[in-house]
Amino acid sequence: MTVAGLVLAAGAGRRFGGPKALVELDGERLVDRAVRTLTEGGISTAYVVQGAAVLDVPGAQVVDNPGWREGMGSSLRAGLTALPADVEAVVVVPVDQPGLTAAAVRRVVLAAPAPRAALVTATYGGRGGHPVLLGRDHWPAVVAVARGDVGARPVLAAASGTVVQVECGDVADGADIDTAEDLSR
Repeated sequence: MTVAGLVLAAGAGRRFGGPKALVELDGERLVDRAVRTLTEGGISTAYVVQGAAVLDVPGAQVVDNPGWREGMGSSLRAGLTALPADVEAVVVVPVDQPGLTAAAVRRVVLAAPAPRAALVTATYGGRGGHPVLLGRDHWPAVVAVARGDVGARPVLAAASGTVVQVECGDVADGADIDTAEDLSR
């Protein structure tokens, strides 16, 4: 199974005061931390979607999103359309969730029954979150609905009976950071 990783890192971080991809936590930029989490979780190829800040990310391929101002949906579309044809599924993570772990990535990937058709979400106390694995069969539907700050959620909701949910609250924290105060916690 060929599974890639996709880090959504194009935003300007208006509430944070600058692009979150460049923010450092424990001496590591959040974008590098997200790529490391994916690769330590077993993902061999990671892609990072850039926009507000130009990124150089060792160990990852950078995808440009000239429409980043539109919102996260445009980054998801840019990332999915940039993936090579041999990728059967992609694990999507936002750059602003530093509590995600390699263990959560592994759980989500291992829960994919048939990669091309799979939809898998991490859950935290029963609430859906990231990482999210999207099988290639679902990419056209995701690209069709990903607009503004809407990503794959409508596709996941429409397929709720077939989405595999994997509890990850014991190995990761799915909270995102929107402010410097969030980061200090």
